[in-house]
Amino acid sequence: MDVTLHLAQDPEADELLGRSPLAALVGMLLDQQVPMEWAFKGPRTIADRMGADDLDAHDIAAQDPEAFAALLSEKPAVHRYPGSMAKRIQQLCQYLVEHYDGNAELVWKGVDDGRELLRRLEDLPGFGKQKAQIFLALLGKQLGVRPKGWREAAGAYGESGSHRSVADITGPESLTKVRAYKQEMKAAAKAAKAKAEKA
Repeated sequence: MDVTLHLAQDPEADELLGRSPLAALVGMLLDQQVPMEWAFKGPRTIADRMGADDLDAHDIAAQDPEAFAALLSEKPAVHRYPGSMAKRIQQLCQYLVEHYDGNAELVWKGVDDGRELLRRLEDLPGFGKQKAQIFLALLGKQLGVRPKGWREAAGAYGESGSHRSVADITGPESLTKVRAYKQEMKAAAKAAKAKAEKA
């Protein structure tokens, strides 16, 4: 895995995401309740603060939970909720150590069925169905991981030419389109809620 991603909109952070399967998974895990670029910059920040060039699942899993939470809380914080996200990252790394010998790439390497890959991603701590489908779409669209039926397993996120999620971001222009789509979805959800409350 060695591609150029544009999710953090920061060359160093994106370089790490493009070569480190664990960094990509951690970025995806952090991608909630904060701007996307902030989330995907997180893995680079964590690696820098740990004095490393990459993230290591064994190392993170073995960290003292309080010390690791403090590392994520240093200003600028890695996430709006650094304590709870530190816990989730450690749970993810512990799971990878137990099931994949700490090698994040083994989650998808050699898997030849899209549904099986989706199941494996959904089994990861902190990954619900939507997050798993978005990551599956990212793997297929940008990282060259395309088992049979991957687009179907990724649902709407797997559609070619769509601008729904991080899987579709390849630069500033596509980022703007994804943002616009997300705002439309939020506005539609808000309108539906208001309508339901009036009924």
